[in-house]
Amino acid sequence: MTQRIKVNGSSRSVDVDADTPVLWVLRDVLGMTGTKFGCGMGLCGACTVHVDGVAARSCVTPVESVGKADITTIEHLSRSRVGQALQKAWIDLEIPQCGYCQSGQLMSAASLLSRNPSPTDKDIDEAMSGNICRCGTYNRLREGIKTAARALSKHA
Repeated sequence: MTQRIKVNGSSRSVDVDADTPVLWVLRDVLGMTGTKFGCGMGLCGACTVHVDGVAARSCVTPVESVGKADITTIEHLSRSRVGQALQKAWIDLEIPQCGYCQSGQLMSAASLLSRNPSPTDKDIDEAMSGNICRCGTYNRLREGIKTAARALSKHA
């Protein structure tokens, strides 16, 4: 069955069942492998994308549920000011270790900063609590978000 979705600003037609998770549409049908498969149950956050700017777990989001909403993936993150600030902070602070969870971490962080440009430690911990990092980079992730927030506030 053909589904029409909007990914990174472009309308796409995909021939998948309506209950196919967005993750598999992105990775297997559209060849966009930046979004990672983690747990498959929406618990680890590796598959995080934005649906109309809100962080969503693509492994448990059926493609039909997205409707006309805009899906944004890690491949498109650098096109936003928030995404650029986060990516610079990630590089400057050398946040990733193995890197597997980082696309999901960045997408959750971008969603947070888009809603809350001056998050507290508590705000960051709450927003990022669903993203698991096996390498334990949580302190560096928090610092990266704060660094990006400071950079964004200087250039507002």
